[in-house]
Amino acid sequence: MTTLVFGHKSPDTDATMSAIVWAWYLTNRRGGDAQPRLLGEPNTEATFVLKHWGFEKPEIIADVAAGQDVVIVDTNNPAELPPSINDANIMAIIDHHMLVGGLKTKTPINIVMRPLACTATVMHDIMGTDVAGLPREIKGAMLSCIVSDTLAFRSPTTTDHDRAVAEKLAADVGVVIADLAAKMFEAKSDVSAFSDAALLRMDSKEYNVAGKELRVSVLETTAPKVVLDRKASLMASMVDVAKEDGADQVLLFVIDIIREEATLLVPNDLVKQMAEASFGVQVTGDTVVIPGLMSRKKQIIPALKL
Repeated sequence: MTTLVFGHKSPDTDATMSAIVWAWYLTNRRGGDAQPRLLGEPNTEATFVLKHWGFEKPEIIADVAAGQDVVIVDTNNPAELPPSINDANIMAIIDHHMLVGGLKTKTPINIVMRPLACTATVMHDIMGTDVAGLPREIKGAMLSCIVSDTLAFRSPTTTDHDRAVAEKLAADVGVVIADLAAKMFEAKSDVSAFSDAALLRMDSKEYNVAGKELRVSVLETTAPKVVLDRKASLMASMVDVAKEDGADQVLLFVIDIIREEATLLVPNDLVKQMAEASFGVQVTGDTVVIPGLMSRKKQIIPALKL
């Protein structure tokens, strides 16, 4: 049986390219038969990375069949996975996020979760000496994942190991990291073709905080004004998106990669109270700037409270 490899819904660069990398590795170095899949349309940065390194976009699937062999990458959260994931045959999980719980396996499996900035860094370590023989495009895909998840080493999730792996991969493929990052972030910042609802779901994860079901969305950009000029329509769209997704509220953090700060849209008193309780800020309007806030995983989710 072919093993399907996929990451989370709303696929970013790491979820998209790590699925491709690991499917290639299972097939070409471990004698398996694996194919990458996506659980939604990749974001603009991931789409750029696919084209840049010469990959076809993997097939998008909505669910998995009972008994289907799967490997999960870049998440362990059932809310971010296909509805029937617990009926599938989960073979392995490779991740760098906090443990959520709720996944069920039919037998003991390999789970590798490490406190690194990027799933691709974890994969690099698992591969060991096999990394030397990887094709240029696979190394490039891994490098792009690290550049994306560390925001070119600006994110507080960045470890010395992530940086060292990225620099080694960049040397191997003959790429200047700053140049690749500039192209990736330019692609990430081009959101003109997306509806408000699509933007709110583009890079979002579901969490329960203080009894509230939240869709926590981030938009990382070098051009925050482009997004913030749409704040009125984005806040209006939050109502329908929350209702459709079974959430109490959508939180949208617009992260300015260059200035290293986040702007949180504040559409109502609930978000105002949460912002003030979580980040120690005083909210006086429909947005609030939070200096130094760059990471949902390390800075936003652990801080959220009412």
